[in-house]
Amino acid sequence: MDQETALSILKAGQNIYLTGSAGTGKTYLLNQYIEYLRQREVPVAITASTGIAATHIGGQTIHSWSGIGIREHIGPKELEQIGNNRQTVSRIRNTHVLIIDEVSMLSGKVLMGINAIMKHFRNSQEAFGGAQVIFSGDFYQLPPVSKEAMSNREKFAFMAPVWVEAKLKICYLTQQFRQGRDTLSFILSEIRSQDVSDDSLERIREKLEEDEKHDDAIKLYTHNADVDQMNSKKLKENTYPLRTFYAETKGKTNILEGLKSSVLASPALELKKEARVMFVKNNPEKGFFNGSLGTVVSFDDNENFPIVELDEGKKVIAKPEEWTVTDEKETILASYKQIPLRLAWAITVHKSQGMTLDAAEMDLSKTFEAGQGYVALSRLKSWEGLNLTGINRVSLMLDPLAVKADKRFQELSEESEDWINIHQGKDLTNLFEKFIVRCGGTNDPVIIEGNKERIQEYYEKPKKASTYQKTLEMVKAGKGLDEIAFDRDLGLGTIVNHLEELKKQDPDLDLSKYEPDRKSLEKVSKVIARLKAQANEEFYDKDGNIKLGFIHGALNGQVDYETIRLARLFAD
Repeated sequence: MDQETALSILKAGQNIYLTGSAGTGKTYLLNQYIEYLRQREVPVAITASTGIAATHIGGQTIHSWSGIGIREHIGPKELEQIGNNRQTVSRIRNTHVLIIDEVSMLSGKVLMGINAIMKHFRNSQEAFGGAQVIFSGDFYQLPPVSKEAMSNREKFAFMAPVWVEAKLKICYLTQQFRQGRDTLSFILSEIRSQDVSDDSLERIREKLEEDEKHDDAIKLYTHNADVDQMNSKKLKENTYPLRTFYAETKGKTNILEGLKSSVLASPALELKKEARVMFVKNNPEKGFFNGSLGTVVSFDDNENFPIVELDEGKKVIAKPEEWTVTDEKETILASYKQIPLRLAWAITVHKSQGMTLDAAEMDLSKTFEAGQGYVALSRLKSWEGLNLTGINRVSLMLDPLAVKADKRFQELSEESEDWINIHQGKDLTNLFEKFIVRCGGTNDPVIIEGNKERIQEYYEKPKKASTYQKTLEMVKAGKGLDEIAFDRDLGLGTIVNHLEELKKQDPDLDLSKYEPDRKSLEKVSKVIARLKAQANEEFYDKDGNIKLGFIHGALNGQVDYETIRLARLFAD
């Protein structure tokens, strides 16, 4: 299917699974549709299964957006807890289009949970509460990692009952757009069809014999032991002074041991200047996520913490983060506090998912899981960027169930194409306009053109100093947070940041309309009071507020950052 046909099916308001190999423009197509919806004032939620993937499409994790968090099961108790968060409930009710990118990394159980949440709060028994849902991804990527063994029904999202219930139209993109991927694209397509030719095998053998190295390229391995060994070697070769950061732990030994095993930050983290590192915890407030890569460029003069320059250019002071285990009364039973980093000259193939690499050195000689080789190779932009040091038979294999499903997806994509082709000209336009009306949007060409200009102006012109004033005017007009964010084409977190700044400028400003629900406010207030009582300077930011990261950590992630920031405005 080409992109134009897929876009027409999207505009028709159908629930969709958008797929295709790397380089077929899935993200580009999603961005086209998002722009189309925003021009017509249709509320769209842009989410992804992981923090890294969410940054690629300018959204947030589906776990945060839906309120499901780390839960896998959703029952009456969990729905009641989520219902206490007014912001979460509001965005679920007001959203008409939900996009979930990298859906392959969501288990079927989590997808069922999201469906239950949306049905409940949208008061509709239609799949996902009647909202248009767009799943994007590729099930040849590796499924989510789980400590417990999962059946195929639980592992693959397409095996969840709601996948059928949603009556998804399949849009399987086939046209390649990335330049310089000829050889790589050909080999990847043969792996996808599980029919690797002798010519491709010869090209792989040639890669194994090449002497050319990419010294600065990231190294991918299938096992953690090989990753650790390479990172230790590279750290030892680094001639800068070694600095060691020790984790602080508290709690009962048995609970603490379980917590330690789930945290990727080492009890004794060894770092040097110019060390390649990867963050192992999400902190949207500071701008990093689990999987964000960067380089240690220096150490903070005051506190000695590492300063990391992320690969996209932003610099972050990596301060300790806290992982906790709490009981039902939110009493902390065990805590683990450490710099949220690990060395990353080398990473596992699993951790590389969602990345696009110019060059990489790969050792696939110990591949043990079908799909690992495909994931590793599909990270690259071109065949020339590959330095292959080892490969085995499993590297070219894919999960049989994923292969079977992919073939069926291709057949269903042809059916979707036949379906949209029935509608032509005026009939197609009517179909598009009816969906926009159903979503409460506008088909007025004057308004659409005005929105086009506004969106273009936002992206092309530098942000003006009056941005806070614009938000203030909308606050005084009585608009809600989601409404302000939509009208201003800004993220909800940015609008909350504006409220904090406006409150700082005018302490008497009435923001009571945005006060969080009572339970969330009580939770945050209680944690703030507890942290203040410890009189630890590290807990405070430059404005004298308790830092969001510490509040979020103490709440064990049960309250999202936007709600914490709002609650902090009203906490005593």
